Amino acid sequence: MSRSTDVLVIGAGAAGLMCAIEAGRRGRRVLVIDHAAKPAEKIRISGGGRCNFTNIHANPLAHPAQFLSQNPRFCVSALKRFTAKDFIARVEKRGIAYHEKTLGQLFCDGSAKEIIDMLLDDLREAGGELELGVEPGKIERTAGGFSVDTQVGPIACSALVVATGGRSIPKMGSSGYAYDVARKFGLKIVEPRPALVPFTFHEQMLKPIAELAGVSVEARVSHGKTKFEEGLLFTHRGLSGPSILQISSYWREGEEIVVDLALGRDAFEELKVDRKERPKLQLSNALAHFVPKRLAEQISARTFGDARLADLSDAKLREVADAIHRWRVKPDGAEGWRTAEVTLGGIDTDGLSSQTMEAKGIPGLYFIGECIDVTGWLGGYNFQWAWSSGWAAGQAA
Repeated sequence: MSRSTDVLVIGAGAAGLMCAIEAGRRGRRVLVIDHAAKPAEKIRISGGGRCNFTNIHANPLAHPAQFLSQNPRFCVSALKRFTAKDFIARVEKRGIAYHEKTLGQLFCDGSAKEIIDMLLDDLREAGGELELGVEPGKIERTAGGFSVDTQVGPIACSALVVATGGRSIPKMGSSGYAYDVARKFGLKIVEPRPALVPFTFHEQMLKPIAELAGVSVEARVSHGKTKFEEGLLFTHRGLSGPSILQISSYWREGEEIVVDLALGRDAFEELKVDRKERPKLQLSNALAHFVPKRLAEQISARTFGDARLADLSDAKLREVADAIHRWRVKPDGAEGWRTAEVTLGGIDTDGLSSQTMEAKGIPGLYFIGECIDVTGWLGGYNFQWAWSSGWAAGQAA
């Protein structure tokens, strides 16, 4: 049996729900469908279950590097019109307690479910409907807009919003559906790749890293001119932690990264002082003042072993300092879609309006959220893009 609505949103995630709320508040009849049994699963699992729902520093005008895209200016309009402060105001109006962690990241004090409940209540109050377990299929243009096949019958709409995300975290049901729809209507795709993802290494390189599994340090990780200063974690599979996830969006296969394992210290100068004051101190023990003991022992082993500081010249101390501050390492790859937090690339922004997210030349067709070639830094930026792009489409759909 066929049905009709003004606005059909495919995808009950952050962007889709935001768009549906805004369209409903404009008096539009809105229906949101999702193949999953529960809405907003990515919100539910984010931030360790507390949802890192935005970042107070999200501002591409002031900091253009926060969002990666072939056209970095595309995201500016939506993010400028619906800001982090705007979403925070909704959270505060709802009475959701939250706190700031490092670098402007905002988390719920309680559960991510509070954000989901807020969105679902707002959707109901706006008159929107939500149907779960509905699998979208073939889409056709009609005289009145579009018709979307589903297992419960076709749904006709005058405006169609695709908010099905990228390929990241396939266990959440992610797929390439949005890309297939975009290609059908002639839009180009910037090749998607996993982003905000841990690095892996070939067997020979992995062995010393895996031996340090569980060790973490505050590090500066650099790739070319791009650098991030956050935590780094050694794992059984390679390198992870916020600094690694951040740089993974910039790294490409065959390239190296440079890691400062003792952020804010000057190992050479401090080792010179130690050499003068404690000349009999073994190198591994001296290095334990800069990095965790297991890491210190490994750096010592690959430089000058258990040599005493008295036996190390300035040149040798510089070599040790380089091993600490300029560790050059070439990842073999990344863990891939299974653990990637977001998707880099996606629907080419050249085919979309930056004001409304509507496909150029295809009135009534919108794409929002992660499926677009806009990828934020780790720490709430991608949720803010979901809110902002969803809001922008909701003003027009």
